[in-house]
Amino acid sequence: MKFVQRFRTVVNFAKNTGLVTADPFGSYRVRFERTDRDYLTMEEITTIYNHEFSSKRLEQVRDLFIFSCYTALSYIDVCELRQEDIRTGFDGNLWIIRKRHKTNVTSTVRLLDIPKAILEKYKDKLPNGKILPVISNQKMNDYLKEIAAICGIEKTLTYHVARHSCATSVLLANGVPIETVSKILGHTNIRTTQIYARITDLKVSGDMEMLAQKLDVPNRTASR
Repeated sequence: MKFVQRFRTVVNFAKNTGLVTADPFGSYRVRFERTDRDYLTMEEITTIYNHEFSSKRLEQVRDLFIFSCYTALSYIDVCELRQEDIRTGFDGNLWIIRKRHKTNVTSTVRLLDIPKAILEKYKDKLPNGKILPVISNQKMNDYLKEIAAICGIEKTLTYHVARHSCATSVLLANGVPIETVSKILGHTNIRTTQIYARITDLKVSGDMEMLAQKLDVPNRTASR
């Protein structure tokens, strides 16, 4: 699909510059399939966070995964994260402010208590300016499968699931507007955010319950 899109861009350029006159895509329409992306519920995130691992390697991988569950940072952005990327904002809180490796778009993420505690845990303990104990993505994903099995989570756990979980269960499910979520994720188009994150059934149920209470009118029949 990406190849077709790129080829179509080249053809459009050729048309606009007069190099070609016929449009081979005249009757072709690009159709995008909606993609469901795995994510953890808040209960599953908490289960992993609270579990005491006997293995140090699993403990560190857990810390990295949970860090991204609360910051939405991708694996490569966590690898590149340095102390200078963490700044005190105008509101007095600590923020991660850096350009995403993939898009070069600046993402701004406030450090909540859990990721702050994880950073503090490894402060001044790692070499080469690192602030988190990052390992290879392949090993990370292998160890995450172990963590899922130990914690009884029947989902395919990869590091990127943390980003989806942050968008869905940590942000959207707790009422953070999708425009703000888009800014946190460093997206250039809110449609991308809508693909990465979904409103959970629990959020929909809670919103409808609030609406039902607001619209709750005394039963006229019962009062007669």
